[in-house]
Amino acid sequence: MLFFLGTSGGMPTKSRNLPAIGLRYRNFLFLFDCGEGTQRQCMKYSFPYGSIDAIFISHSHLDHFLGVYGLLETFSLTHRTKPLSLFFPDKARFKRYSFLNVKEISDGPLLETSFFTISAFPVEHEKNSFGFVFQEKDKVKFYEEKAKSLGIKGPLFREIQEKGWVVVNNRKILLEEVSWLKKGKKIVYTGDCIPSSRLLAEAKGADILIHDCTFSNALKEEAEKRKHSTPEMAATVAKKAGVRLLILTHFSPRYKDEKELEKEAKELFPNSIAAHDGFTLKIDGF
Repeated sequence: MLFFLGTSGGMPTKSRNLPAIGLRYRNFLFLFDCGEGTQRQCMKYSFPYGSIDAIFISHSHLDHFLGVYGLLETFSLTHRTKPLSLFFPDKARFKRYSFLNVKEISDGPLLETSFFTISAFPVEHEKNSFGFVFQEKDKVKFYEEKAKSLGIKGPLFREIQEKGWVVVNNRKILLEEVSWLKKGKKIVYTGDCIPSSRLLAEAKGADILIHDCTFSNALKEEAEKRKHSTPEMAATVAKKAGVRLLILTHFSPRYKDEKELEKEAKELFPNSIAAHDGFTLKIDGF
């Protein structure tokens, strides 16, 4: 599940806090960016921040990471012992905590488990700005009737996944005979950026693209100058990359209603949503 805890850019508004996106996958909890006030947003929208496994900061603008300091102090006051990984473009900014492992972000894989990988890629914003890709690994699914008809049952299901084959009734059965691969979900978060060839490549085929949308189409020149995006820019990336769902975020405080920006994106890419603080999205299989 995705939790949009803060969807404003630059400064908070009465209705929008600074950037922060929570992701819950199985028993893992991740936070992408952590603007000022994020821990209160976690409380407000029922994201269990005390159990966060890792925090990924897209770049070193204050509106994207100032909330980390308060969060770390809370963890210290509550005597946290569970390890926490913090991925940041400049790890020298943080003092030492016994539970904290600060890792400097670079282009490529950051975290991998048997279920998924999280990787970073450079985006066009300020120096050392990154986007992130959450890629669920493909899952083996069985044609159960066929497998059982061939005598595969109980622990043989695990054995054939581990070895790629089993012998039943003197017959060698290959894994590909009785199974298929379910494609893993792909979620891409751009951080602050303007479109680039690298972003387009990383977003290709994504189930969900979470994209910067700071300015309206009418302010395209200002967006390009400040290296932020408009709804049209975000929608163009989504369309070219063939993503399933585009979620807009990081709105300038000048916009009272993010639906105005959503409408502009939908003109080019109909399956677009403008996120708001407290917006959650359930993802199949998560």
